[in-house]
Amino acid sequence: MDAAETEAPRYPPYLQVPAPDRVLSPLTGWTRTHWETLADHLLDAASRYATPDFAQIRLPGRLSRSGLVSDGIEGFARTFLLAAFRIAGAATAGPDGAPVLPAGTGIGQLAARYAEGVAAGTRRGSASAWPAITDCSQQMVEAAAIAIALHETRPWIWDKLDRRAQDDVRSWLGGFTGKRTFPNNWILFQVVTEQFLAEVGGHYDADEIDRGLAAIEDWYVGDGWYTDGAGQNFDYYIGWAMHLYPLLWSRIAGASDGGRAEVYKERLRAFLGQYQYFFGADGAPVHQGRSLTYRYACTAPLWLGELFAATPLEPGQTRRLASGAVRHFTERGVPDQDGLLSLGWYEPFLPVTQTYSGPGSPYWASKAFIGLLLPSDHPAWTEPERSAPTDVADQIVAMPAPGFLLHSTRNDGIVRLLNHGSDHTRPRAAAGPDPATDDPHYAKLAYSSCTAPGAADPAWRANVDSHIAVLAADGTPSRRIRIERLAVHSRQASSRHTAVLGDGTSCTIETAVLASGPREVRAHLVRAPQGLVVRDGGYAIADTESLRIAVGRDTSVWARAVRRGGLASVMIGLHGWADAASQKEAEANALGPRSAVPYLLSEPRRSDETVHVSLVVLTGDAADPEALAAAVTAQVTSEAAGSWRVLIAMPGETAELRLGGG
Repeated sequence: MDAAETEAPRYPPYLQVPAPDRVLSPLTGWTRTHWETLADHLLDAASRYATPDFAQIRLPGRLSRSGLVSDGIEGFARTFLLAAFRIAGAATAGPDGAPVLPAGTGIGQLAARYAEGVAAGTRRGSASAWPAITDCSQQMVEAAAIAIALHETRPWIWDKLDRRAQDDVRSWLGGFTGKRTFPNNWILFQVVTEQFLAEVGGHYDADEIDRGLAAIEDWYVGDGWYTDGAGQNFDYYIGWAMHLYPLLWSRIAGASDGGRAEVYKERLRAFLGQYQYFFGADGAPVHQGRSLTYRYACTAPLWLGELFAATPLEPGQTRRLASGAVRHFTERGVPDQDGLLSLGWYEPFLPVTQTYSGPGSPYWASKAFIGLLLPSDHPAWTEPERSAPTDVADQIVAMPAPGFLLHSTRNDGIVRLLNHGSDHTRPRAAAGPDPATDDPHYAKLAYSSCTAPGAADPAWRANVDSHIAVLAADGTPSRRIRIERLAVHSRQASSRHTAVLGDGTSCTIETAVLASGPREVRAHLVRAPQGLVVRDGGYAIADTESLRIAVGRDTSVWARAVRRGGLASVMIGLHGWADAASQKEAEANALGPRSAVPYLLSEPRRSDETVHVSLVVLTGDAADPEALAAAVTAQVTSEAAGSWRVLIAMPGETAELRLGGG
């Protein structure tokens, strides 16, 4: 598929999106006006659920574990952030040079509405008063949003609050000082909140700000990547939290940032050099990690790079990627028919959420609108859109810092992420039981921009898609919990993990992969007791309608699932496989109620050590399994000290994968 989409946009009829501008934005049609229109729509729709004093916005939907009041604060704080970007972005210079809001646009009323809400929420005894900030409370998250929003709108909200209201706000936000946060991105909520307090004469602790900023230094792993807290926590939080908050802190701190802003800018620049490859030609971001219901927020670091002049992208590329992603969702039912952001991906889908996710949680999508802080004459808004690298050629990008290998194909616009480094488990304890668990959004071998993992029970218990497993006697699969990264370079990546089956049986699986166009060759070295079966699963594809399933067992062993439009997920056995099949699943996938996964099965193992080689194909082009199988071969050779050599031959190239031996 070509990145430039010329057909009529498929927006929901209730969302009055302006006509596309194909001169300024030939790839997406979107301009600043589209972003402003969407922001206004989201704010207007959410405001219908505000309490009379506007201190809480109690949106409909499943409550989070924090309860109704906390969820109401969340609805207020996260939409306040969106309102702040809209308000500050609409300001122009007045006759005296001071910023003023345009008359007759509703922007002034928007500022007044949130000023009323922040005053009522922090006023003790008010009908919708916000609970005090306590250790590790959800209020910490929302306090940071409120602090940033107040800073960005200071001339129109903070400076116009009366003295009593300002004291109330300082008192409530000041409750953050001295409190304990979770040891991850939450530390940054404290940093930005206390820095705002420092600027407005509130109670803060400079040492807490310094400790929070020092903590992220321990989590920086290079190439622009942080881990979100100790461990291997790599996902969209790196962009919309670990880069976002330190730079917004520097925006509040100004000249007193101690030179940190320059360091953060260089890291963001390096990060965006790799992050630009996470978006498919249709704008879809790779579906990996937690809090995916924040959707639009994945574009925040793109705009952040422009805001701080810290990006390797051309301004037109930034807008192409950001507008492409937001347009992708708005064309697929986001926001919903009531104008709200639901808990899900396209449609509501709770398995893509976490227990902390409430009805207001999706409004972290507000972070995407940080681009509105750029003036309307900024090149990111005025220069013509430019193609991203994935629009013009196939790409393979090795990312050693997070353990990712991305490969994309221009013909179908698909991005595939091969995961050999992110597992989101706690660091291994020095003693005592291992607390690690796995998660469908981190434990898989692969993710993509057009598929999602089987995240709902029983699909997650079966754990077929993008997973290599040893099956216990009762069919229960081993899990991929702690990923030990071995190598990521050029077109290859490798890792191993140790899994314990339900009966206490331990097995070790080492996987090496080779990326080439739409193809991935996986070679697995499995060390486990004899008699057990090994299974390797492909991508789960989903749709609203039934998928076409096919299996081959003649000249080669393969399985294929195809959805409308021709997207195909194929698994082909190259070595060590005896059978193939596809598993159908219902209501298990964020991308559609009907999904299917092709997979391969071995014979019961006759050795403690076996090698299995699979050809994995996810493509929007023609996918003839027999032709694919004939074009790719694997020659497996045993070498000394339990090591193996896998020679891969494909059209026009040969490559070698190594397993074992250290």
